[in-house]
Amino acid sequence: MAHLLIIEDDELLRDGLSAQLTLAGHSLVACANGEDAQTQLQTQRFDGMVLDLGLPGMSGMELLHWLRQRLAALPVLILTARDSMEDRVQGLNAGADDYLTKPFDMAELQARLGALLRRSRLPAFGGSLELPSQAGRRLRVDAQLPQAWLGDEALELTQREWALLSLLVTNAGRVVSREDVLQTWQTDPSDGSSAAGGLASNALEVYIHRLRRKLADSGLNIRNIRGLGYMLETTTP
Repeated sequence: MAHLLIIEDDELLRDGLSAQLTLAGHSLVACANGEDAQTQLQTQRFDGMVLDLGLPGMSGMELLHWLRQRLAALPVLILTARDSMEDRVQGLNAGADDYLTKPFDMAELQARLGALLRRSRLPAFGGSLELPSQAGRRLRVDAQLPQAWLGDEALELTQREWALLSLLVTNAGRVVSREDVLQTWQTDPSDGSSAAGGLASNALEVYIHRLRRKLADSGLNIRNIRGLGYMLETTTP
């Protein structure tokens, strides 16, 4: 399903949201304040975010403004007790994709969140995978076409390189096995050779080496996890 970030200072509500969304099949990280959320957003890739506006310290609106300067396409659902029309308009104008007021029905929240996640993957809505880096240049990978950008610079990628990079970004911070890559390449072989044969001839190592070179000085690294596979991670500055 999706990897979600929940920012809610009410511990009871935060735990309830986490439990329900986990039961729905999502993986998630939960934060109680905007500062912790910033740290998570700088080190992990998320598919969507549920944001409370009434946070201690940095407000939810401040976090939203900060986020939109870095991750323009991340789906954001505001969850708040502020129910005036002015608050709704302000939140949507600040970059939120939807707005749900407390108290709320969990089924409605899941339906709204699901709609945001589906829409974000459509080309017309900029369907792309995004990952911030310590170097300050966002890596963006088109979810439909073999295109990717590091900051404002377009990366020259073959179809297989793009498929591999998309898989690594989707699972940033998690291990991607050789079998995962094999399955992805079998879905769309691009160079006329079998994916299994490519792996047997160490072709995967060649593609990993090519991607490492193209991500050089980006603050991102593809780490070889011996016996398990590969992991895209943010390097320590």
